[in-house]
Amino acid sequence: MYTIDDLSVIFSDALAEVIATVTGVDLQCLTSEEDGGFEEITGVMSLCSKKGGILFITTKEQDIRVLCSRMIGVPQEKVTREDIEDAICEFVNMTAGSAKLRLSDRDYMITLSSPFVIKGKDITVATKTKTHVISKHLGNGEISVILKLIC
Repeated sequence: MYTIDDLSVIFSDALAEVIATVTGVDLQCLTSEEDGGFEEITGVMSLCSKKGGILFITTKEQDIRVLCSRMIGVPQEKVTREDIEDAICEFVNMTAGSAKLRLSDRDYMITLSSPFVIKGKDITVATKTKTHVISKHLGNGEISVILKLIC
């Protein structure tokens, strides 16, 4: 059985690995918060299992533009809105897939939904009182990405 701390490490390590692999950008876990806000663009995916949850990856538009540029190999000024949305969805999809492979407990046998994008900073997610919210801030001084996991 995995603890909330285990899940926090599994998902944040998966995100850092995905970003490093597809963009060459290394991010470190800077802080862990009980719950933080959302940035300008957020990729979302539902994790369906006995212990299901929701995965959020949220960042500023400029930061995802830089990551997207490195991912698809075009200058930042040529990155389109669609490219940005595809990139954040791909980060969510690959992070969830990587975490899914790392989770071996039957309670965490995850089926993944399709990823989608939410835009705007004024997002509020209300949860039941016994729900755990994990928030990890990853960055390198130039790029900042926040992983949120509600389970």
